[in-house]
Amino acid sequence: MRSSNPVFSREGSFTRESGYAGFGTTQTPPAGSPYAGSPYGNNPYGNNPYANNPYGQQPQGGAPLTDEQLAGMYNAPSAGPAATGRMTLDDVVARTAMTLLTLVAAGGLAWFALPDRNFGLAGVASLIAFVLGMVISFKRSVSPPLILLYAGLQGFALGAITKVFNSVWEGIAIQAVLGTAAVFAAMLIAYKTGRIRVTPRYTRIGIAIAMGFVLLMLINMVASLFGADMGLRSGPLGIVVGLVGIGLGAFFLSLDFAAVEEAIAQGAPQKESWRAAFGLTLSLVWIYIEMLRLIAILRGDD
Repeated sequence: MRSSNPVFSREGSFTRESGYAGFGTTQTPPAGSPYAGSPYGNNPYGNNPYANNPYGQQPQGGAPLTDEQLAGMYNAPSAGPAATGRMTLDDVVARTAMTLLTLVAAGGLAWFALPDRNFGLAGVASLIAFVLGMVISFKRSVSPPLILLYAGLQGFALGAITKVFNSVWEGIAIQAVLGTAAVFAAMLIAYKTGRIRVTPRYTRIGIAIAMGFVLLMLINMVASLFGADMGLRSGPLGIVVGLVGIGLGAFFLSLDFAAVEEAIAQGAPQKESWRAAFGLTLSLVWIYIEMLRLIAILRGDD
């Protein structure tokens, strides 16, 4: 049957009548041809050209593999994520630890180096850290130096702010750290046990509340610049706002846990563990700041 394709319908192409690649018919070699007398005619591939190939035989200088060696090669473990450059949970833990250690070290530097109630350098560091955080969040490629720089600047600002709070409410720094650690542990347990499931509906509701919360805080900040006090950071209303802020930080942690789990399951590159560490650090910083404010309100003037 002739093909309707003009290329394949030409005479001598892949058709049964003409034979496939010369194998459909047997051609008689002319007299004096080296293939004369061969049952394969002029086809040089009719004979086995690899019969005398030295590479097809066992090399003379090497001993053959034993059954034990073959079994060992067969049963050897396949290359894991670390060997193939994929992201693992250990990578996330290590990068997060490095980021948090950088943050704590910078905070300690600010605590011991800056004088009391010096908000100038802390404000500048916080502003630069905010800009860096936005750049890192929208940057397509991961930059570990930028992430560590963010951690250093944010830690410096937090160290200065914490020192001011601690001068008014002694011991509040330790209380805020313990409270932040407790929220992290509780969310991790709740996520791993399935008590909290990150679904699309859960995410949409949480993001909507977070956007409303941030907008309300911006309005409160602008109002305070003009001398107006909306009471969002003091009294009973301040306690409610503080609890909502901590709850949103816990919500962000659940999103971070889900993102890490999904990235590992999809075989994300190892470098993406830095992005996961950045997200976890952001969430912990959020919770720590809200914890400081809430404890300060609860302790009042003691």
